[in-house]
Amino acid sequence: MPKYDRILLKLSGEALAGQAGFGIDAQRINALAAELAQVAADGIQLGVVVGGGNFFRGVAAAARHMDRVTADYMGMLATVINALALQDALENQGVRTRVMTAIEMRQVAEPYIRRRAIQHLEKGRLVVLAGGTSNPYFSTDTAATLRALEIRAQVIGKATRVDGVYDRDPLKHPDAVFYERISYAEVLAKGLGVMDGAAVAMCRDNQLPIVVFNLNVPGNILRMSKGEPVGTLIC
Repeated sequence: MPKYDRILLKLSGEALAGQAGFGIDAQRINALAAELAQVAADGIQLGVVVGGGNFFRGVAAAARHMDRVTADYMGMLATVINALALQDALENQGVRTRVMTAIEMRQVAEPYIRRRAIQHLEKGRLVVLAGGTSNPYFSTDTAATLRALEIRAQVIGKATRVDGVYDRDPLKHPDAVFYERISYAEVLAKGLGVMDGAAVAMCRDNQLPIVVFNLNVPGNILRMSKGEPVGTLIC
C-alpha cells in the first residue's frame, strides 16, 4: 500500500522544456506523463501544479522593464499553456485529467473550485492546477502549497534537477553537502532556495511535509508517492 493517499506535485515549467530550455518538448512531456500515469494506476490521488518558466517568468530578465503585476499575470497565463499540454499528454496515456485554473477561462479549463477539485480526485481523476493563485507577487511554489493545503494533500513533492536539498547549488559546487532530512526552520535560516520562503513557512505552520527529489531519475515520482526514501524530506 502507498504511504500517501493524496499528493500535490509541483513541476517547474522548465521540466516540460527538455534540453531546449524553452517551450514544450514532446518527448519530455510524454515521458513525464507516462510516469504520472504509473502513480495514478497505483491508486494515488494526484494534483499537479505546473509553473510557466519555460515561456515567461514575471521576475526574469525579459520582464525587467515591465510592470511587475503585468509580468506576473503573463507568467500565470503561461502555466495554463503548460497545463493544457500536460493534460493532452496524460489523456494519451489513458489518464482521466482535469485542468482547473485560478484565472477564469471557461473555454479551455474549469475554474478552480476547491470542493470540485477534491471531488475530481476522489473520482480518480488527475487534477492539473494552473494560473498560480491568480494574484501577482506570489510564486507557483506558494500556489502549490496553498492548493496542497486546500485539497488536504498529505505531502508536497517538489521536482527539481538535483537529488534533493544541498547547502549550496551542487551544479556549481561539487563539494556541496546533501541533506536527507532537514527542518523547515533550517531551510529558512540558511536561505536554501529550494522553495520560496513564504511557501516553506506555510508548510511549517501547517505541518505539511515537503519531499524534494530529482525529476530526471526515472521512477522517482512513483517512489516519492509510495513514501520510499528518495531526495530530501523537509519536515
